[in-house]
Amino acid sequence: MTQYDYIVIGAGSAGCVVANRLTQKSDSTVLLLEAGNPDTKPEIQIPLESPNVPGSEVDWGYFSEPEPYLNNRKIFCPRGKVLGGSSSINSMIYIRGNHHDYDHWQELGNPGWSYQDVLPYFKKSENQQRGANTYHEVDGEWSVTDFESTVVSQRFVEAAVAIGYNHNSDFNGIQQEGAGLYQLTVKDGKRHSAAAAFLVPILKRPNLTTRTGALVTRLLFEGIRIVGVEYMHQGTLHQAKVNKEVILSAGAFDSPKLLMLSGIGDAKHLQAMGIPVVVDLPGVGQNLQDHFLVPVAHQLTAALHPAITNSVAHEVIAAFHPAISSNGNAEAGLFLHTEGNLDAAPDLQFFFGPMLWISPGKALSGLGFTVTVSLTHPQNIGSVSLRSPNPEHAPIIRMNFLQSQSDMQKVLEGVKILRKLFQTSAFDQFRGEEIGPGAKVTSDEALFDYIREVCITGYHPVGTCKMGTDPMAVVDPELRVRGVTGLRVVDASIMPTLVGGNTNAPTIMIGEKGADLIKAAQGVSQQVASSLAN
Repeated sequence: MTQYDYIVIGAGSAGCVVANRLTQKSDSTVLLLEAGNPDTKPEIQIPLESPNVPGSEVDWGYFSEPEPYLNNRKIFCPRGKVLGGSSSINSMIYIRGNHHDYDHWQELGNPGWSYQDVLPYFKKSENQQRGANTYHEVDGEWSVTDFESTVVSQRFVEAAVAIGYNHNSDFNGIQQEGAGLYQLTVKDGKRHSAAAAFLVPILKRPNLTTRTGALVTRLLFEGIRIVGVEYMHQGTLHQAKVNKEVILSAGAFDSPKLLMLSGIGDAKHLQAMGIPVVVDLPGVGQNLQDHFLVPVAHQLTAALHPAITNSVAHEVIAAFHPAISSNGNAEAGLFLHTEGNLDAAPDLQFFFGPMLWISPGKALSGLGFTVTVSLTHPQNIGSVSLRSPNPEHAPIIRMNFLQSQSDMQKVLEGVKILRKLFQTSAFDQFRGEEIGPGAKVTSDEALFDYIREVCITGYHPVGTCKMGTDPMAVVDPELRVRGVTGLRVVDASIMPTLVGGNTNAPTIMIGEKGADLIKAAQGVSQQVASSLAN
């Protein structure tokens, strides 16, 4: 059995960071195991292709169970199965969440996770195109850039200001509220995933072994001490031994799945699956939280269809501007309060993109623009559980979107705000027919029906191995799994509550802080060993 100091499971957003930091200025050996393959699919690297990557061979392709509040529709839940994980298939928007989110984490019993505590870790990774200041840094590996936005995206910002919202040039600065253009994690016109930023540059480090196509099937224990992992690679089961720690960074669906397959979870559920119980942790797989999206879509007026001259790969989008091939599918945004409490975090986020869509599987022809409404802190709480003891079977995912009437009312208000925004003079030159919900859909009940029909995931699942000290917590504030030794979870699943915004940047931050916690613990261990030797 091959032996390593650390084993990192999952080369996604957090896992790539952890592998980088643990092999940096260190002789510690690290095995990084990724179930997916290298990120060589060309579409991964082209930002404009980001809507077409989910559902491909680099996606786990998960679906929820029939959702009771969405007319029993199954919700597509894409997750990256590739180096870089979901940072290789996402929309590349760089948002950290609100200051209040992290202060709330600390209030829940997680010292060291306040906004002031985590801000240095956000800055550590960042290479900010605009330069360094109180909130940003330029020395990190991960590129955060501006882009040449389309004119309709600029008009979205103008329209939001016209109806009373502030302009905000930096959603990750002193405040989150207002309208502005998003920044993207793009470098030299290509997606800058966690793999591109943190892993590819270090693949030749002698103390790092990276294995792709390696599905971890279970964690190996002696009593409550983790001693290694078992994984399937090229049709053969392998085992690897660990000297110090195993770090689980498989994400909000697969981290709890692997814990349960290994005997860590709700004892009744494990026994029903025929899995021997190592630790009865009822919180494993619970507390699933995610944003949901509801689109409002308009066609563009025929007068805005210029000749296409200099884009072959993206002919339709080039009608706006050829430089957009380096953009994602959402260019502008808006954060706002619906309840007037400006001291709290905004409760709605909007994503504006110069393309036409309603929901997956409902492709629309022609040119247009779409804005999605998202609640920053929805009340839906779902779960992840085992479908069977077979590691190759997808987990059971229940989102419970729109289970709260309050959420329904807020998203309805968001749709109405968008309709008001699109009637401003800023859109007079561009505004074609509203095709979603459609001009004839006017009553609240009809709008509720539309919302239930088109509501989809925001691709931000978190919380299923939540951090805390209460009985449902899975990890402690140092991300150590309760009840066992030598095992941590370092990914979005540890978030006790969903942050107000996109989750990729917060997950990178968790990777940075998690790596420091691991190194600090090892430093303590070395000090203890040295004192005993003396």
